[in-house]
Amino acid sequence: MYKSFIFICVYFTSSIVSTNHVNFRCDYKYLDVIDGWMKLHEIPANWHEARLRCHLEGAVLASPLNSNLKFAMASMMILKTPKQSVFTGIHATFSRGDFFSVEGIPLKKIPHKWAPSEPGNWNDQENCLTMHFDGNLAAKSCSATFNYICYKKRIPDMVVTECGTVDSKYVHYDRTNSCYKFHGVPRTWSRAYMTCAAEGGYLTIINSEKEAGIIREIFAQHLPASMVGNFWKDMAFVGFHDWGEHGTWLTVQGQTLEEAGYAKFAPGEPNNATTGEYCGGVYRTGLLDDIWCENVYAFICEKDPNSLLCDPTSDSFDDIIDIRNVN
Repeated sequence: MYKSFIFICVYFTSSIVSTNHVNFRCDYKYLDVIDGWMKLHEIPANWHEARLRCHLEGAVLASPLNSNLKFAMASMMILKTPKQSVFTGIHATFSRGDFFSVEGIPLKKIPHKWAPSEPGNWNDQENCLTMHFDGNLAAKSCSATFNYICYKKRIPDMVVTECGTVDSKYVHYDRTNSCYKFHGVPRTWSRAYMTCAAEGGYLTIINSEKEAGIIREIFAQHLPASMVGNFWKDMAFVGFHDWGEHGTWLTVQGQTLEEAGYAKFAPGEPNNATTGEYCGGVYRTGLLDDIWCENVYAFICEKDPNSLLCDPTSDSFDDIIDIRNVN
């Protein structure tokens, strides 16, 4: 099946990986051949989760839009997940049979070959496309799980801020030497946790009265009128949870609130008012509350300025498996 391909182990050279660029983030690798960065996620996910995580990381779910992207994706797959397939960003989730990449490019304009017996569209449920390491495509259920690759196209004048990110909404506070970002688009606690993690941070952990003061300042900069939607705007998710042991509150880093340095709840809280209040929140006053995990609220991410940075001398793979079609 693969006799038309030749596999060669080679070192990344300047023609493939360049260090003469601004790092997007340490967990992504820059490739000159695609003028951008890629990251292969080794934990499989369904298509919707894959697309969302790439988006939250500031990238897109990669598709083999041209020969260079296909080469880069296949090379990374062979190195990291040999003989496996990955989800691409090509989907028909908006309209059955109408396949487009997440960038809006129709399948008919994307050079492609199908794997044997594909596209099958079994039970009329295969609305997402995968790519095998040989470059061939297959239609799969979007609820199936596969590895996936995120891609960030280089843009001119990309700037890494003092928070160690290209996301200018993170603000550095000298008082804690941490960076914070207020998310006014509400999410559930789980999605908020995912968002902060994807951005290189975590749901903020208040470690002191000084840090509670920063939270009050952040709230003051985001008045209720600035937030769109029907949700409670005087509360935000932060980084503590009952971890399944109701009444025991731990931070997302495994400390009790007392160990973390701040355990000031609002009067009468935590009260698990209508049951199900198992996630951590903070009022505009800086006081804590237990709130519903599945309701949506604003949330605050905290980030170490160095969390996405790495030693530029190590910003490459030791090797990569290169594939060349010899037909």
